[in-house]
Amino acid sequence: MADRTTRRITRRQLLAGAALLGATPILSSCSGGATAAEPTGPPRRGGTLRVGVTGGGAADTLDPHIPSTNPDIARTVNLFEPLIGRGHEYQLEPMVAESVRPSPDARVWTAVLRDGIRFSDGRPVTPADVVATFRRVTDPDDPKSGAASLSMLDEVVATGARTVEFRLNEPSAVFDDFLGQYALGIVPADFTPDRPVGTGAFRLESFTAGLQSVFVRNEHYWRPGEPYLDRLVLINFTEDDARINALLSSQVDAIDQVPVALIDVLRSDPRMRILNSETGTWLPFTMRVDRPPFDDVRVRQAMRLLVDREQMINQVLSGQGRVGNDLYAPFDPAYASLPQRRHDVEGARWLLAQAGKPNLDVELVTAPIQAGAVEAAQVFQRQAQEAGVTVRVRRVDTTTFFGENYLSWDFAQSFWYTRNYLPQVANGSLPDSPYNETHWNDPEFLGLVTRARRTVDSGQRAELTRQAQRIEHERGGNIVWGFMNQVDAHQAYVAGLVPDRTGLSLSGYQFRHVWLGTGGA
Repeated sequence: MADRTTRRITRRQLLAGAALLGATPILSSCSGGATAAEPTGPPRRGGTLRVGVTGGGAADTLDPHIPSTNPDIARTVNLFEPLIGRGHEYQLEPMVAESVRPSPDARVWTAVLRDGIRFSDGRPVTPADVVATFRRVTDPDDPKSGAASLSMLDEVVATGARTVEFRLNEPSAVFDDFLGQYALGIVPADFTPDRPVGTGAFRLESFTAGLQSVFVRNEHYWRPGEPYLDRLVLINFTEDDARINALLSSQVDAIDQVPVALIDVLRSDPRMRILNSETGTWLPFTMRVDRPPFDDVRVRQAMRLLVDREQMINQVLSGQGRVGNDLYAPFDPAYASLPQRRHDVEGARWLLAQAGKPNLDVELVTAPIQAGAVEAAQVFQRQAQEAGVTVRVRRVDTTTFFGENYLSWDFAQSFWYTRNYLPQVANGSLPDSPYNETHWNDPEFLGLVTRARRTVDSGQRAELTRQAQRIEHERGGNIVWGFMNQVDAHQAYVAGLVPDRTGLSLSGYQFRHVWLGTGGA
């Protein structure tokens, strides 16, 4: 596993998926929605939860190691589990493993599997299954989406009836952070996507790509009493209007990704509840630092000063977000507290004049890669005009954006879910990162990150991380103007959904602890 992967899953596959189907699933109605009472008391077992999920298409998959669309991710979370995962507060918590701990030099990490844990077909989870899972993920001929963060992994070795060692080619004090990803679900050694066996709260009953997935309770699930539901139905919707209408007509019980313009409409309906989660999801503008005009740090600094961040939050997100400061990973304990960069037209003009670009004219490539992306491009275009900067917005479709020219755009956009700083750096801010959209390659930054990853002492590692952030804040290629709230909605009779910081919808799609009160299906 020490060899660098020679093929990588594309960013389009990772985030956008393939072309979406326009088909609308046939839904059965549920009586009692209009008069349903909000649940009280302890969780109630039974019932079917029907969830409208954004996107999906003919390329929908049951492979837990290459989820790309929202329906893919929702299936992955409910059918499979990694060794350790993220809780609703974005804290690491044990899942298939009861513990994952490093050696003193952080070159060997030992996972102890949960005693008695079983797959949904009743077979016990063994160390051999864990070894096979990571061999599958890091296969150099067919690397999966989690392989990008595992470059330091030499081998995975079963060392006992319940123990597995991860042997690294360099110290990694935050290797558990890299393991705590939903796309690293543990599967049996004989796994195939047409037999999606995992340790999740549900098992598959039926699957129609682009339309619908049906799950039933996993009777072998290791969490006592969970899941509460008998059945879970995930229904694809490619259009916002159809998804909203399905909720209002009680054809579904919950939906993800409510358009911000419709939040107040749903909130005014006494049958509905809004789930609003603060997240670390960011929607940056990306500047290639290796090509003019953005190879001049003064131009990059000027572009950052052109952004009116408060206006972005208000106009693009309707206030459903928080101002950013050109740094990602706001929930990382080592997140750097730096002076907030502010809208400064005169400062931007001065920097552009110093760079010999007083009448800067640039093209900004945008696409509907995430809610708010195109709108953000349009707002920034107007903001830049104040300083005499011409931003020509070129809108393309998502397939084109993440196609053969992805990573070649001089000035474009992106979006990322919540991550801590070093795992995010591994994915997008190193010369060999799979998604280095800004072509960032700063030797001083690279040295600090390398030292931080190898430093076992948490205090020293945090200081190195903050130093790296200061460099990226000063001369990096991302404009991180804000962090988006995740806004979802559900019927009043749905209980157990809580705010979630991961950026994934509907409590991180973790439906194991959801239950239905009177009026549910």
